[in-house]
Amino acid sequence: MLTNKCSIWHLIAGVIMIILGMIVWANPISSLMAMAIYVGAVVFILGCGYVAFSFSESSGWYLVIGLLDIFIGLIFLTNLGLSVQTLPIFFALWILAASTMQLAGSYDLYRLGQPWGWSMFSGILGVILAFIILTYQNFGEMALVITVGTYIFAYGLISVGEYFYLRQFCKSTPQHSHS
Repeated sequence: MLTNKCSIWHLIAGVIMIILGMIVWANPISSLMAMAIYVGAVVFILGCGYVAFSFSESSGWYLVIGLLDIFIGLIFLTNLGLSVQTLPIFFALWILAASTMQLAGSYDLYRLGQPWGWSMFSGILGVILAFIILTYQNFGEMALVITVGTYIFAYGLISVGEYFYLRQFCKSTPQHSHS
């Protein structure tokens, strides 16, 4: 029996991602609105999950967190103008939290006698970037669009590259049946 292990769909998906990345870059406001809708939907769904979980665990904290998430999710979904304006703030706070954890981790590496300089350096850069985004709203919006667009574009490039690289291994080969 002959099987073909290569699929053209991997290549097509990569090309679509490349095009989508360029669309994100070319349409920053629409992209921010789409991101706000996505974030709102995810936060809303997470909130519903927390509320449901709060009943199974009899936890008031999960109920409060769930209701807060539902509220924030609804705000993001129903007020796109506000969502687009606050999305960079959420992005900056996320970068600040991750960078702070990176700085703490670099200190742990230092105490263990491990290489820590690059970890410290990237943590400091993250903190600086977060404060720049919090200070300059337009910069935050553009940083978010550029970051997301670049990720999507790079993912597409990698998918296309993988397709062409793996194609040499994906030739139809006879499969022997031992029946």
